[in-house]
Amino acid sequence: MIRLLVLAAMAAMCASAQQDAVFIRPAGGAQPGAPRMQCKALQAVSEFEFTIESAVMVPAEGATPEFCRVMGMIQPEIRFEVALPSTWNRRFHLTGNGGYAGDSLDSPQRLMLRSIAMRRGFAAAVTNTGHDGREEPLASFAVNRQKLLDYAFRSLHLTTVAGKRIAETYYGARPSHSYYQGCSTGGRQGLILAQRFPQDFDGIVAGAPVLDFTGTMTRFACTANALAEAPIPYAKLAYLAERIYELCDAKDGLKDGIIDDPRQCGFRPARDLARCAGSDNARCFSDAQIGALEKIYGDITSNGQLVHPGWPVSAEVAGANGKSGWDQWIIRENGEKTIAHGFAESFFRYMAFPRKDQGIELRQLDVNKHWPQLSWIRTILDATDPDLTAFGDRKGKLLMYFGWADQSLNAQMGVNYYESVLKKLGPKTREFFRLFMQPGVFHCGGGVGAGSFEPLPILVDWVENGKAPDRITGSQVVDGKTLRTRPLCPYPQVARYNGSGSVNEAVNFRCVEPEVSR
Repeated sequence: MIRLLVLAAMAAMCASAQQDAVFIRPAGGAQPGAPRMQCKALQAVSEFEFTIESAVMVPAEGATPEFCRVMGMIQPEIRFEVALPSTWNRRFHLTGNGGYAGDSLDSPQRLMLRSIAMRRGFAAAVTNTGHDGREEPLASFAVNRQKLLDYAFRSLHLTTVAGKRIAETYYGARPSHSYYQGCSTGGRQGLILAQRFPQDFDGIVAGAPVLDFTGTMTRFACTANALAEAPIPYAKLAYLAERIYELCDAKDGLKDGIIDDPRQCGFRPARDLARCAGSDNARCFSDAQIGALEKIYGDITSNGQLVHPGWPVSAEVAGANGKSGWDQWIIRENGEKTIAHGFAESFFRYMAFPRKDQGIELRQLDVNKHWPQLSWIRTILDATDPDLTAFGDRKGKLLMYFGWADQSLNAQMGVNYYESVLKKLGPKTREFFRLFMQPGVFHCGGGVGAGSFEPLPILVDWVENGKAPDRITGSQVVDGKTLRTRPLCPYPQVARYNGSGSVNEAVNFRCVEPEVSR
């Protein structure tokens, strides 16, 4: 599961050789940096804060240039890597994690991302966040309070501090700019860095962040419990998607197989779906099944307080693989436990309560009773603090994106957080923080929308040249072929068709303020 999330989150980093060349050039016309010492000599820089395990020169291979690979440890079990190319663009880059992290630094996905970073000339760092997911799967590590804190935020900050210090020692100069990039858990990590450690990074890409981690796990648990009481066969998802798109697709003025803003849909299972007495018919739902859907699409509250907003429609549609977006996450075709179920089960067993003997099973969850007891974990894990004053004041830039058809995380979280920052800081928010919603896009990419884009060049241009992104061109790419392009607009703006030309070409759309006030 971690492997899937890391791949999805970082797929956008794969760029052309032309883009790689742009990154090689340091900011301000400076010359590329070069090592001032032998790679092996970095073994001697071990300090109280961190220990260097090894420093080995890796020869060039294919398009990947030679670099110094530094492996280190921060107490108690934070493992990290810093890769230092022989031709340095004078920038530092940290990549985030997926799921419950604990991923191997030698995984094929990490090696792929490291190769991209080396081609671009970054001093690039990664961390396992303080535990080994093979030995402590999912949230089982969290019974150790220190490992919980390391996963939540400490490992990212300390890896950044150590990585920059190692780079300065090797090159004889501090990085001119520092960048962070991640999606899902990696997106949450990016927001945590902006909130808790505003001096660490000049630019942050936070993709589809699970920023309300506690609310998300509560949602997962409630969905699992609702479907346990009234299972919905996988075969019914095609009809569910059909009805939703019949009702909602054209509400943005263009019937194109994409729901532009699910909030404008107004879909209600009890009103809009055909009913049947049995549960085998694929084109109708029993009363119990409709009740389960009402719970999924409805808000979760605790004693009148909103815990988590209702799930947006649009992920029900089939993606390029012919499978519903709900596949694996909300309903599994084989009827087995979903990914979300497993995540929530582990959260409430090991992470939700301060003592390991207080963990509960999902079927025991009483939101009215248990939600108030989760305030302590929310302060540790959730990235919901709207006060980004310190990050904005130091001219940091935050680029966040979220697929409206995200099947794994509730995209409304992204909108709610952006609006909370806007309410806290006012119009100056747009000077340093922009949110790009992606209609029809699944978790960290994929789906029926145009969600594929390369955020890092956009962020670097914003940080180093002051060019704020007013419009991003996204692409829908399937099997290497671009099927459509669309503009991604800074929220609350939306893309609207000009009325002529192909609806699959971004040039025929403009970004405008929404017709209906939110």
